[in-house]
Amino acid sequence: MDTKSINKYIDHTKLSQTAPIDEYNKLINDAKKYSFYSVCLPPHMVFYAKEQLENSDVKICSVAGFPNGYNTINSKKSEIEELFELGCDEVDVVLNTSHVKSENWKSVEKEFKVFSEISKSKTLKVIIESGLLTKSEVIRLCELTNKMPVSFLKTSTGFAAKSASIEAVTTMREYLNQDIKIKASGGIRTREQAEAFILAGADRLGCSASVAIVSTEGAHGNISLDAH
Repeated sequence: MDTKSINKYIDHTKLSQTAPIDEYNKLINDAKKYSFYSVCLPPHMVFYAKEQLENSDVKICSVAGFPNGYNTINSKKSEIEELFELGCDEVDVVLNTSHVKSENWKSVEKEFKVFSEISKSKTLKVIIESGLLTKSEVIRLCELTNKMPVSFLKTSTGFAAKSASIEAVTTMREYLNQDIKIKASGGIRTREQAEAFILAGADRLGCSASVAIVSTEGAHGNISLDAH
C-alpha cells in the first residue's frame, strides 16, 4: 500500500462570508508552509490565489452552487466552467438536496449527468450534504454515482446543521465503486478525527483547522497514514 503524509489529504479551507484579504493570505501561506494538497476558497479569491501559488505545488479548489445547492443546473454548470477558466484545479459543487428529499430522482439524475460529463476531464466533487439525508438516500446517491461517475462524492458543505460523520463515509465507501473518491468535510478539527475519517474511507479532507491537525505530535512531514 502507498503511504502519504496526512497533510496531503487536506483541502485547507476558508469559505467565510466576511473574511478579509489578510485571512486568505494566511490560508495560502499556511498551505505552502505545510504542503497541504490544496486551498479551498470562494470563487472571488480564485484568481488571486492562482497568482500567489504560481510557483507552488498547492492546488486550487473552489465551490459552485454553494452552500445550499438550489441553483439551477445551468447556473451551476456555468459557475463550474468559469471557475476552471479562472484557474481552479478542482471544484466542489452542491447537489440539490430538495430534489433528493422530494424523491425527484429524475432531476437528481439530470444534475449527475452534467456533473459526470464534466468529471471526464476535470476534478469535480459533488457535495450530497449527507448529514441531512437518511442512510437509504445516501446509498441511492452512491448507486446513481456509480452509473454516472464523478471524481468525488463529498459528505457536506460544513454549513448545514450536521456535517461529516464516520457512518456516512463508511456507507459511501461500501456502496461506491472503488475508483470514485470520497471527501469528508465539516467539523474535522483534530488529528484523531482526521485519521478516523481516512481509515473509514475518505480520500480527501476539507478542514479549516488544518494547521492544528498536522501540528499534533510532531512535524507535519512525519505524520503518515496508509493510503487507500
